[in-house]
Amino acid sequence: MTTSSASSAAELADALVAWLGRAGVTEVVVAPGSRNAPLALALWAASQQDGGPRLHTRIDERTGGFLALGLTRSGARAAVLTTSGTAVANLHPAVLEAVHSGVGLVVVSADRPARLRGTGANQTTDQVGIFSPFVITRDVATVAELDAVAAGWDEVVHLNVQLDAPLVPDAPVPAPPLAAPVVSAPSRRPSGPATLLPRGPRTVVVAGDDAGPPARQLAEAAGWPLLAEPTSGARTGDHALRTYRLLLGTGLGRRIERVVVFGRPTLSRPVTLLLERGDVEVLVVAGRGAWPVRPAGSVPVTAPSWAGDEPDDPAWLDAWRAADRELGLRIDRLLAAEPALTPYDVAGVTHAALPAGGLLVVGASSPVRDLDVMVRPPAVGTRRKVIANRGLAGIDGTISTAVGAALGRSGSTRNLALMGDLTFLHDQTGLVLGPEEPRPDLTIVVPNDDGGAIFSMLEQGAPAHAASFERLFGTPHGTDLSGLCAAARVPHLRVTSRPELDQALAMPNGGIEVVEAVVSRTGRRDLDARIRGLAADLPGTD
Repeated sequence: MTTSSASSAAELADALVAWLGRAGVTEVVVAPGSRNAPLALALWAASQQDGGPRLHTRIDERTGGFLALGLTRSGARAAVLTTSGTAVANLHPAVLEAVHSGVGLVVVSADRPARLRGTGANQTTDQVGIFSPFVITRDVATVAELDAVAAGWDEVVHLNVQLDAPLVPDAPVPAPPLAAPVVSAPSRRPSGPATLLPRGPRTVVVAGDDAGPPARQLAEAAGWPLLAEPTSGARTGDHALRTYRLLLGTGLGRRIERVVVFGRPTLSRPVTLLLERGDVEVLVVAGRGAWPVRPAGSVPVTAPSWAGDEPDDPAWLDAWRAADRELGLRIDRLLAAEPALTPYDVAGVTHAALPAGGLLVVGASSPVRDLDVMVRPPAVGTRRKVIANRGLAGIDGTISTAVGAALGRSGSTRNLALMGDLTFLHDQTGLVLGPEEPRPDLTIVVPNDDGGAIFSMLEQGAPAHAASFERLFGTPHGTDLSGLCAAARVPHLRVTSRPELDQALAMPNGGIEVVEAVVSRTGRRDLDARIRGLAADLPGTD
């Protein structure tokens, strides 16, 4: 937008503070720069007031974007502020994750006045529409234009603020006026008229990421098996199954006739194949975010409810429960007999260390899938919150997301993060915090197999591709994690056995700390094959 009566930088800075207040933003992440200086100074002054936002500073915009994402995922609302140029582009991964997971992140980018675009001005590019087509840029040069932007919580908002000289006043910036929020976090419950589901087809409930309690409540009311991912917010109670992924490959899976889907299921091919079956009726509750799960031939429903007075045929649920108990015992016995620490052990011990009311942030790739196999569903109401960036399921920004989620979740009894070594290395600047920055109590557990184990379980991990596998997919790095942590002044402990890991997680030191659990990629493909084989002859699954 071009205007001949642009507001001054100081006026826009005060207006931005008020807009953020109205939008319910209580956390602001600032990446330092020159063009965004007036906005940063106003936000710092606001943070010194009672009721002002809490300020976080990061030198890496990508880290800052994921920190804001984690803060928002925890229940707060956060904004991230950058200067112009490539600084804005570095937010793209976090913005895409927020868009696809339905997280209402606020992005504020500083820009030069519109008259300088296309003139070769320093650090100037076209920032309008930089996150398109998913995010509309609100290009503002006046207070009136800024005030006209809706402050809704249910979408990513990009404010591109044109700032002209003078940027910084000679005197300290006075405290800007604060504004009360006029929006609140949207309800996670399905909206719209109830869809009554009758007795008849053999039904399972699939709960993907961020499905929430409605998935569990439907399964309990109808007496159906609940196939819930660890980050679904529904994997609690005695209808949730630990080993559902493996059971889908048995006769039980082949007998399914109807599926009700909540959230964004992304973890397993067996679930994807189930939703693609032509002989299965698939009912989908619309999830949040861009491009929600919508298999071909599926039927959208709102607020699905059980139509019966009594639960469905108990024999269906009982068969799944019996198979789940037996398969879980077989998996535990197999892993107990392994001579060395396995990634499954690391996932299981980490979750076991999570108390009621605790928070676990889990990284993409193998760790979240290992967790899926190992986690026994806890009792309803224990408030063990497990979250992950499953919108696009990338490995980037996981340390920063975990730090943000831990900072934003007040009252958490324990904060843990579980991520692979490549995920950890990808966001190592997330450990770089200045001396005045808020720091959470957070234990980061890193199963380190010196590379990308997940690829060994996929087609490219087959023996036919052994010659190229390590260079292209295994990607061994040989990085000394203890030295990396020392450089960031983060405590580090290296363990090689399950007892050592148990002890390390039982004695947190406070602050951010890293527990490196050394595991091996050698034999991972074979281990997974042996685990899958345990489901082959389960009683009652023919």
